[in-house]
Amino acid sequence: MVRRLLVLGFVILLGVLSTGVGNAITFGHPDRGRHPNVGALLADYDSDSPGLDVVCTGTLIDEQVFLTAAHCTAFLDSIGIERARVTFTPDYDEDSTSLVDTFAGRYVTHPQYGTGGSNDPHDIAVVLLDRSPGVQPARLPSAGLLNDLKTSHELDDRLFTTVGYGTEREDKTGGFHALFFDGKRRYATQTALNIEKAWLLLSMNPSTGDGGTCYGDSGGPHFLGGVDSNLLVSTTITGDAPCRATDKTYRLDTAPARDFLDNFVDLP
Repeated sequence: MVRRLLVLGFVILLGVLSTGVGNAITFGHPDRGRHPNVGALLADYDSDSPGLDVVCTGTLIDEQVFLTAAHCTAFLDSIGIERARVTFTPDYDEDSTSLVDTFAGRYVTHPQYGTGGSNDPHDIAVVLLDRSPGVQPARLPSAGLLNDLKTSHELDDRLFTTVGYGTEREDKTGGFHALFFDGKRRYATQTALNIEKAWLLLSMNPSTGDGGTCYGDSGGPHFLGGVDSNLLVSTTITGDAPCRATDKTYRLDTAPARDFLDNFVDLP
């Protein structure tokens, strides 16, 4: 199965998706104000767009700490952008040149990002915001939470909620032509498939009632529980090419993830 990092900022994906760039949810629902701590990572990398462009999704995990994926911040670093902005508006207009409702910050990429292979690529980063956006942060999991659910045979029965901006699917059977971007924050529910050392695998098969993530949704949250849950247990990293089978998400309850996060937040 072909897998790709879900950032639309990369040139290869820009060549595939001519309808726009962004971070989003497939087979989801407009989020509006349900998840105010989920935001879009912004940077001005597209010369054809007059305003800041959506790079990835992320989640506020402390008053001024925004969690996202390392390959999102590594992309910014590769094109010489040292600082990013974040917005928590549920409907973002990439053509706007206004900085109102955006929050500047310095990103920190995991120093071991790209090492460890597929077992643990350390694909985690934070943006340290200059000021608080004034919204309630998400909660982080306790150590080994997903392992405990697996051991107690509860994992298969639990619901997960994912949230993100941008690339939406028009129908269940269309290919890349069925994807579009409108800058809206959306959510969808999912069920678990399995856990691995660093990964939580989630279903995004619409035939079983699951939604999921698509191109550009990297760094976005997967909450343990229904749409009102605030317990963030993993972040979007990759998935299958058609965006309709499996989400491969980075666990936040493991020792390596917690060691990195402990530098910026108080962990449960």
